[in-house]
Amino acid sequence: MSGKLYIVPTPVGNLDDMTPRAINTLREAQLILAEDTRTSGVLMKHFGINTPMRSHHKFNEHETLPGLVHELQAGAVMALVTDAGTPGISDPGFLLVRECRRHDIEVETLPGATAFVPALVNSGLPCERFAFEGFLPPKKGRATRLAALASEQRTMIFYESPLRLAKTLKQLAEAFGPDRQASVSREISKLHNSTLNGTLAQLAQYYETNAPRGEIVLVVAGHEPQAAVKVDKYAKFKNKNNINNSTI
Repeated sequence: MSGKLYIVPTPVGNLDDMTPRAINTLREAQLILAEDTRTSGVLMKHFGINTPMRSHHKFNEHETLPGLVHELQAGAVMALVTDAGTPGISDPGFLLVRECRRHDIEVETLPGATAFVPALVNSGLPCERFAFEGFLPPKKGRATRLAALASEQRTMIFYESPLRLAKTLKQLAEAFGPDRQASVSREISKLHNSTLNGTLAQLAQYYETNAPRGEIVLVVAGHEPQAAVKVDKYAKFKNKNNINNSTI
């Protein structure tokens, strides 16, 4: 009988964001797969969770997948966590979930903390439709991706390193136009969290001289659609009549 894989979100800042259900799930699992066992170890100690842990990260997930699937098929109950937030969102998780689905192993994802939703709502930009882009390519393919997104009409969400933020804002201003509205949220859910709104040009200028710290979520307004040109279906006949009248 197959076991089960739980996807368990962990706090992105404030430990109080950990849900009671997440704590109980981690306690009851037979094994916790952690992106970094040292980072997760601090969290487990805080909540008194003594479940054995094993490393599962982007550098070893391809090699460990077959063994994990075999254990799950044999009945193991596992929980997957990453350093912060929901696994699979710019973090390891997708490959393991995909393999579980392929082998009819039950997967359940718990609701919980993730950084981009609070940043999106805080931005004040339209959030009924949005595109989560995660991290942009650091070098190769970056310009191509920005050019492709320039006409995207949905609000866009990016994760970015504080070291690259000013450069990324400048590149976005060049690709999307300097007056495109945007929002930078920093340290979501932590004590010194902040959100700064402005145009891409204004934000680029600000962060060029005010180096940020901590995790960054960048929210950018979508491209405004061009106003549709109203077609007068009788225009052809009007023009014909005007021409005929002018020749009389």
